[in-house]
Amino acid sequence: MKKVFRYMTRKSVLFLALQLASLQLFAQAELLKYADFESWITRDIKESALMGGKTKRLYEVGPEGKFDGAKPFFNQGGSPWANSNVYAKVCGIVKTNCSVFPDEHDGGKCVKLTSRIEKCKAIGIVNITVLAAGSMFTGTMVEPITGTSNPMSKINVGIPFTRKPKALQMDYKVYLPEEPNRIKETGFGKRKTVEGPDMCEVVCLLQKRWEDSKGNLYAKRVGTLRMRFDKSTDGWQEDKQFNIHYGDISKESWYRGWMGPVTGERTYYALNSQGENVPIHEEGWASADENPTHLILKFDSSYGGAYIGTPGATLWIDNVKMVY
Repeated sequence: MKKVFRYMTRKSVLFLALQLASLQLFAQAELLKYADFESWITRDIKESALMGGKTKRLYEVGPEGKFDGAKPFFNQGGSPWANSNVYAKVCGIVKTNCSVFPDEHDGGKCVKLTSRIEKCKAIGIVNITVLAAGSMFTGTMVEPITGTSNPMSKINVGIPFTRKPKALQMDYKVYLPEEPNRIKETGFGKRKTVEGPDMCEVVCLLQKRWEDSKGNLYAKRVGTLRMRFDKSTDGWQEDKQFNIHYGDISKESWYRGWMGPVTGERTYYALNSQGENVPIHEEGWASADENPTHLILKFDSSYGGAYIGTPGATLWIDNVKMVY
């Protein structure tokens, strides 16, 4: 009997230890605010008569509610999320774009980002066709959009963030059309072919930022996670974790140039202390023991830059967490 009791006690202790370990691991994965994507804000905007005068619906992630009318949107309820659904006013004409939607997942909601062709045509005034990728990111959108030039300057990207997570955890699903090449449709000139198939992209960057006396923003890269999905998935991929790497990763065997400091036409913008949206000059790598000041988390249905992609490329995201 004593042997049986000791065996059962050891077994019970082992079971309890495993349970506690499981609970500890669960507690380390923290959901970002509104990142279960269960609540959405709708925006009903009436486009100009020259566009047909129809009322179009846009979607934002935040507390359940409405934000109707042709007016600039600002994040609600402390939501860290903005997206590529925008209100534009070009040459006095009100137009919208919607490439980010709520969708269904596991009995609830998720976010669906898709690449599509968006047309803005008004005879004698404007005639623009662009490839609009679905994009969601931490930060805010600077509305109204008044043109197609320098699209990154319309985004205030990143939020204050000082922690150092080990990994990003999320549920995701990918659909990529079987096209050998992408297109570039900027609204000006003829459509161009861009070599190579499309991919969905996930970016998680931890930066240490500072501002000089003239309002210029600078940053060094503290932590990096940048990955591209090049194949459609067989349904949802649940609770997948992707490591965040700290310090200079340029010597790692898996490193690719597009993982490094962001420069050129892809340079990110952010609001400085004077309320101006200015470029973030990412100067290089911070040491691995530095603490970040900002988090850039970005999901895109197409990679390769503005107005480049394949219509129909789609990325679904849900339950975005930081793992500590």
